[in-house]
Amino acid sequence: MMVLVTGANGFIGRALCSMIMLKGWQIRGTVRDVSSLPEGVDAVKIKSINIDTNWASALKGVDVVVHLAARVHVMEKKDPDPIAAFREVNVIGTERLARTAAVAGVKRFVFLSSIGVNGSMTHRLPLSEKDGPQPHNPYALSKLEAEQVLRRIASESGMELVVIRSPLVYGPGNPGNILRLLSLVDKGWPLPLASVTNSRSLIYLGNLVDAIMTCITHPDAAGKTFLVSDSQDISTSKLLRLLASAMGKKPRLIPFPLALLKVIGTLLGKSDEIQRLTGSLLIDSSRIRNVLGWKPPFSMEEGIRETVKWYKNSTRSVRY
Repeated sequence: MMVLVTGANGFIGRALCSMIMLKGWQIRGTVRDVSSLPEGVDAVKIKSINIDTNWASALKGVDVVVHLAARVHVMEKKDPDPIAAFREVNVIGTERLARTAAVAGVKRFVFLSSIGVNGSMTHRLPLSEKDGPQPHNPYALSKLEAEQVLRRIASESGMELVVIRSPLVYGPGNPGNILRLLSLVDKGWPLPLASVTNSRSLIYLGNLVDAIMTCITHPDAAGKTFLVSDSQDISTSKLLRLLASAMGKKPRLIPFPLALLKVIGTLLGKSDEIQRLTGSLLIDSSRIRNVLGWKPPFSMEEGIRETVKWYKNSTRSVRY
């Protein structure tokens, strides 16, 4: 079987490519810089993803496409049309890839979407595939629109579609929010988060890759949307304690009134960051377990240990 992975040199892409090679499948990866791909991956250089992208050489002989590449960074709020750049890559570019894939005879298209399609928080019940979409920012809206376009193409062409909506991913090579938390804990900064009792669903990189691998081959995945997580929910304060414990450090968490923290966040223009740290976002991932028999192969504790190990090694190599 030949699998095409877009964004193959990214945080998730590199781990997925390594797992596919362990399976003994043929793999092709699209990247902007072919030198950054894991050894053994057939590299195809794609400079940009939009309506004009030529996917012909990348799709030759491909059975399954796993589409990871996306525009993910947050644009400035002062941008007069913040959705346009997201749509160019995440909607129009994805449509171009899927239509070309269908014509090329690709059997299955696995699309990595975002839990943001469902919303940014939960109040009582966990989010599930049954919930109506409530995208909360331009990125999440573009992912929803991409899902809708892909379903139309799948219906018209017969190409099988699998959509995976993921929460925050952590693991070795982690960019973004988890890396910032690791740095804060490592430096011993006092954090006013001891009183935070929220509950959030996350997913370890190894678990997400395993879920994607299952969706590549499982016959019952066709036509389905799955929400995935570690199935171990955690508060921000407990997460910080686990990170500190794995580092061999004591967490410096200070009790602080949550309402006041939110006010300060608003005044500093950091309300979104405070929401991510203090709000709850729970996922019901029972569908993928029940339909595909999938179970996360790694516990959250194992995932955090591996993430901290990577962080220590990377900071040590930079230091020396």
